[in-house]
Amino acid sequence: MTLTKHAAAKKIESGLRFNRQKAIETVESLLELIKSTLESGEDVLISGFGKFCVKDKKERRGRNPATGEDAILPARRVVTFKSSGKLRDKINGR
Repeated sequence: MTLTKHAAAKKIESGLRFNRQKAIETVESLLELIKSTLESGEDVLISGFGKFCVKDKKERRGRNPATGEDAILPARRVVTFKSSGKLRDKINGR
């Protein structure tokens, strides 16, 4: 099952006994903080969870799979995630 913003807010609502509006605002605020930090080019490190990093990709040659013709893909920025050792161990049942 995928964890959605709505489901996260419900867990915060029940776990911390916040009212529904406060739980939604908490989730939204956290996500906005993460987005604005990544947008500015900074990394986001959450101890025990992992690190979101912004990487710059160079322009490169690609191919249109539908037509087979070559194309130049523009430079871009992407977000990557590297999980912490603790999270990796937990996922692997250690």
